[in-house]
Amino acid sequence: MCDLLRINTDRGVMIHDQESRFSIKGKPIYHFVGTSTFSEYTVVRAGCVASLNPEAPLDKVCVLNCGICTGLGATINVAKPKPGSSVGLASAEGARISGASRIIGVDLVSSRFELAKKFGVNEFVNPKDHNKPVQEVIAEMTNGGVDRSVECTGSIQAMISAFECVHDGWGVAVLVGVPSKDDAFKTHPTNFLNERTLKGTFYGNYKPRTDLPNVVEKYMRGELELEKFITHTVPFSEINKAFDLMLKGESIRCIIRMDE
Repeated sequence: MCDLLRINTDRGVMIHDQESRFSIKGKPIYHFVGTSTFSEYTVVRAGCVASLNPEAPLDKVCVLNCGICTGLGATINVAKPKPGSSVGLASAEGARISGASRIIGVDLVSSRFELAKKFGVNEFVNPKDHNKPVQEVIAEMTNGGVDRSVECTGSIQAMISAFECVHDGWGVAVLVGVPSKDDAFKTHPTNFLNERTLKGTFYGNYKPRTDLPNVVEKYMRGELELEKFITHTVPFSEINKAFDLMLKGESIRCIIRMDE
């Protein structure tokens, strides 16, 4: 069943009948991982609908999709850093909300550090600036490793680094990114024997129907800052511009307006 689900979502069709649910001018529009977004109206099962606070601005809470909820939940619900702990490798907003005192961002583009500061990142490491593996760099910075790490890129090497940079005895690494189907996670068994913990998560362990309304309320109470995630807004006719911004690393979240 798992293999069939992966194949059908990769092909952009539904698992039940291998068909898409959307079309335009008689041609099918394929789904993204079993769902679709670029439509103004659709019909779904009642159990798949989340009821949100009617006062919540849709042009802000619409970004509470895979990316933000997954990263936020990976930290808050899975890694669960304690106040004052150190967190490395992304999901900084969740770490900030959890009260982590030392949040280390890792990225191949050093110019992103200034932007990352808005999310609570107070230290930054670019692996290209060092002649040793980034996990060794972080271990030296933190006297043995971070308490929690979260990997969000899908890079298999970043996943290995995330696990190997946590502290022996209590460190927890959480994998979020989706790797290539041919990738293999390789690390020395001693890393497990030394009581490091490796976890994975899908959508940050949030259940959309019951948990998404609560995440929206976090935003409404000012606990979660969504505006800083939104860097661009474009009409649907310029959706390719949004993709270009993403591929160049110049945007975080780009809002697509259907009414323009």
